[in-house]
Amino acid sequence: MPYSIGLQSAAAAFLSAGFATQFTVAVIAFLVIVFVTSAWQNEGVDAPKYLPGYSIFHIIPFFRKRHDFLNWGFHIAGQNIFQFMLLRVYSNLALNTVVVVSGETARQTFFTAKGLDLTEGFKILSGAIPMVKGVTSDLQTRRIALIHKRLANVQRNASLSSLIPCLLEDTRKIMEGWGTSGKFDPFENVYELLFQLTIRSLSCVEISNDPALVARLKVLYDTLDTGTTPATVLVPWLPTPAMIKKLWATKEIYEIVIKAINDRESSGISRHDTLQMLLDSGDEKLVVVGFIMGLLIAGARATGTTGQYYHVFAEVSEFWFADLPFIIASWLMTYLGGHPEWRAKAAAEVESLLALRCYSPENSPTNESPTSPFPPSTSTSSTSLSARLGAIPLEVWETETPVLDALIRETTRIAQPHTAMRRNLGPELYINNKIIPTGAYVIYPFSDVHLDPEIYPDPWKFDPSRKEPTHVPFAYVGWGGGKTVCLGTRLAKVELKLIAAMFVLGFRHSVVDRQGEPSNPLPAPNWNDILLCRPPVGSFKLKYERTAVRL
Repeated sequence: MPYSIGLQSAAAAFLSAGFATQFTVAVIAFLVIVFVTSAWQNEGVDAPKYLPGYSIFHIIPFFRKRHDFLNWGFHIAGQNIFQFMLLRVYSNLALNTVVVVSGETARQTFFTAKGLDLTEGFKILSGAIPMVKGVTSDLQTRRIALIHKRLANVQRNASLSSLIPCLLEDTRKIMEGWGTSGKFDPFENVYELLFQLTIRSLSCVEISNDPALVARLKVLYDTLDTGTTPATVLVPWLPTPAMIKKLWATKEIYEIVIKAINDRESSGISRHDTLQMLLDSGDEKLVVVGFIMGLLIAGARATGTTGQYYHVFAEVSEFWFADLPFIIASWLMTYLGGHPEWRAKAAAEVESLLALRCYSPENSPTNESPTSPFPPSTSTSSTSLSARLGAIPLEVWETETPVLDALIRETTRIAQPHTAMRRNLGPELYINNKIIPTGAYVIYPFSDVHLDPEIYPDPWKFDPSRKEPTHVPFAYVGWGGGKTVCLGTRLAKVELKLIAAMFVLGFRHSVVDRQGEPSNPLPAPNWNDILLCRPPVGSFKLKYERTAVRL
């Protein structure tokens, strides 16, 4: 009895204490639990080897320098599988087993095992978008399936074909803004361009035609990205400055999207864009908001979510989320600048496409019509590069561009710092002869296959002429593999090809260092940067000048 009285007194004293005292006690209790539970880690005969040390010390390098951390783990474990504990705190404390795997057998199991769930994997291990009632929650399975269906509609032949001239017109406007010569950082300028194309593809005229609004959205999505810290992932309820900023950014994105929807409905004007497709389908507003907001998050550099919106774009965002179009576009322009022979091949391929087809003025994106997404313009003539490229059929872009395909594939292989994440929903399974218990999280780093010298000799060398490996399963997983393939692959590849075509014919460029001299060696992808695989900021730029071709 005295013990219970003592506990009641202690609890009352704790509740009456100030926030500073409560917070300090909570932190101390948190550390005690971490150290105690870490000491309980036991390795059975068939269990993967634990990393040494305590789980709290794994948190920062796992989120900050993941590539180095995983390589260190394999080295310390001395085998192609290891595990560690990750403490995640919601309303209670939960120790999560994280198993990291590598090798051919592990890769095959990882991409095919039915029990390994993508959605549950990313919930814990990726960054968190704040939960806002009615904004990033409340989407039922039926609605989620409908949103996936609408994404497929966006990428159907007719929809994607009509989108191409619009994407090229956006590209023309932004590239003309670069001027006739200069230097830029591709991870800023090319990212800005691809962000505009993503907004054009997945939202509406009300947003994509407003440069200031697009710029504001870019700032908000950057806030979601840069605000993802170990604290926001592991203790998402803690009101840190980063989490508060993410919360407000999410709210503001929602308000922008809902205002665009309301403006369209009140105007009574029908437009030829994704929003109109959603409204014409009779979808409820929650689905419309979920599609635009969720997929913009997936396509515009988000790193996951703890909310129900995650289910909307989980299968898109494992690969598209990983900034794939942004990473690939930026690195593709960089590699083309450092490899003039491949730049020439790409330019020749695009020129051959133009030479084999006659331009038809009615295909121009500036041809005025009541539903045109563009205002009248006098700056683009019928002989502009963007208009001529816009007359090339979708089928040609997808089936008759082997050089561009090889460039995108090789860039994706060498500059995609992705780590695929799953959770084993059961039953228990074995990978590399080690048990993966139900509830455990499983990680597979793409570097294991894409940078394997046995599969890709001299793996850090940019060589689009490489023959596709066929002697091992899942030798290339740039856009996914097995039961999980990026749902936005078709749109992403078309965007990348259009940007490349405009750039190689409209500009001459090279890679220069900080002093403006030819970069030697060329910049190397930084696999520790899980957002953009970006080298040190300012370490290089692309030096460019316009050709005589009219954009």
